[in-house]
Amino acid sequence: MKASDLQDRMLSALMPEVHATCLGRLPENGSAEKWQQRKSARMRERLVGAAIDRLVEDGYPGLTTAAVATACEVSRGAMHHHFQTRMELVAAVVDHVVYHRMRTFLADYFDAVSRRKDEPMIELACDAHWRSVQTRDYAAWLELALAARTDTELAAIFEPAARRYDAIWTGEMIDAFPFWQDDQGRQDWENLKLAHDFTSAIHAGMLLHQPIFADNARIDRLRRFAAHTMQRLSETGS
Repeated sequence: MKASDLQDRMLSALMPEVHATCLGRLPENGSAEKWQQRKSARMRERLVGAAIDRLVEDGYPGLTTAAVATACEVSRGAMHHHFQTRMELVAAVVDHVVYHRMRTFLADYFDAVSRRKDEPMIELACDAHWRSVQTRDYAAWLELALAARTDTELAAIFEPAARRYDAIWTGEMIDAFPFWQDDQGRQDWENLKLAHDFTSAIHAGMLLHQPIFADNARIDRLRRFAAHTMQRLSETGS
């Protein structure tokens, strides 16, 4: 399967409406109704972008409709036309960061694969994942994940979306990593899932520990250790 086909399938399964909007499937020209639909979609995207800025810069308590309206210089009425409540805005932010977390990783990973020379495939994938968790969208993801631990209203929105992300990714990643095999040349599904879980957990932990380590060399050493560990797992199994 082509990388572009795999990306389209996974992203469409994850967030169909968000994916359609990102692909620009609303036509640029056409009736006044379609033009208004596109204008509305662009405004929603702008508002969600501002909401993510507030989330990353001010934490979950700072993500309010009033703060977003002020940041975008729109009236309260215009804000409420798109998002009548804070939780409607939060739900849109969750959809955005869940979708773009996968989109960013897939685009970077398959681009790295297309330019690959002699780099081990597993280490290349780990490097792409590390780059993906340093993005603004992933910072927002972490803020939501941490806040959802104690906010039941947020948890009811975030956790199903996060589980959907995990289910789709773990169900499809065997096609993204067809080279992951056991010592007899068979696809090693269980160890691939283990590698994914380990990499996701350690990279999140590294981000949270960066202010404590205060040393890029220490982070880089840990990142390389994790990548080498996954490479050995792919070669020798558990």
